[in-house]
Amino acid sequence: MLVNMKEILKEAEEKGYAIGCINTPNMETLRAVVDAAEELNVPIIIDHAQVHDPLIPIESIGPKMVEYAKQAKVPVCVHLDHGSDYSFVMRAIRCGFSSIMYDLSALPFEENMAKLKEFTKIAHDLNITVEAELGIMTSTEEDSHGGSMGWTHESIKKTFTDPAQAAEFARETGVDALAVCFGTAHGIYAEPPLLDIERVKAIRAAMPKETRVVMHGGSGVDEEQVRAAITAGCSKVNYYSYMATAASRHIREYLNERDGKAFWHEVEEESYRFMKEYAKGVLTVFKNGK
Repeated sequence: MLVNMKEILKEAEEKGYAIGCINTPNMETLRAVVDAAEELNVPIIIDHAQVHDPLIPIESIGPKMVEYAKQAKVPVCVHLDHGSDYSFVMRAIRCGFSSIMYDLSALPFEENMAKLKEFTKIAHDLNITVEAELGIMTSTEEDSHGGSMGWTHESIKKTFTDPAQAAEFARETGVDALAVCFGTAHGIYAEPPLLDIERVKAIRAAMPKETRVVMHGGSGVDEEQVRAAITAGCSKVNYYSYMATAASRHIREYLNERDGKAFWHEVEEESYRFMKEYAKGVLTVFKNGK
């Protein structure tokens, strides 16, 4: 069933688990993620990132995402990931997306807050939930979101979200979810990430109860830290890069074993099967033992 984020994130936080949010830029990934959620009987958020639009336009994949959500046996939120252009955000709404991340984190704090306040009023009138970002999420050289900024454990601290600012931002804008920075990065990590779990706790305590805390860059973080972040208050965890690269490695091995003798439809189905099992493993971690 197609839902927005608000109710599924509320239940997730109350029960101490997180909803997985996974990019679905093609049909194999879309099928794999939704089927994984159904087999585990958990809610799921599927999203289309603005930076993936050159690969497949939102008008092509978006309606398929919405249709899969409507037919699913579990609650499925169809979400726009890192929409930074207002025109692109409007394209997602026209496609029927039930949730929007309007990412203006590159703007000064006051401007980010003012624009999100205005947009959230419009979105809520349409029963669309809104996610924003505060702090600038660091990107690695192999970032699937198009970034190329290097990082170290020390340099990344400059991007961390301030709990007091997070509280003010959430109160003023009325956003349903806020992506915050506390040690994760988009893409493939050059060294193991070290999360500031105490900062997550401080942000959760400072923000209004109805605003949920979001963790981006979840892939590549060890299970223990992911579970700790969820327990500290993250009820939505974004995941994609490591599943995508693992699928590529698997298909390379699959083709090598067959000396390259495989039909393309067989390759597609193998990638679907691999990603479904991979997604099930990820979503099981996000259940946090619940």
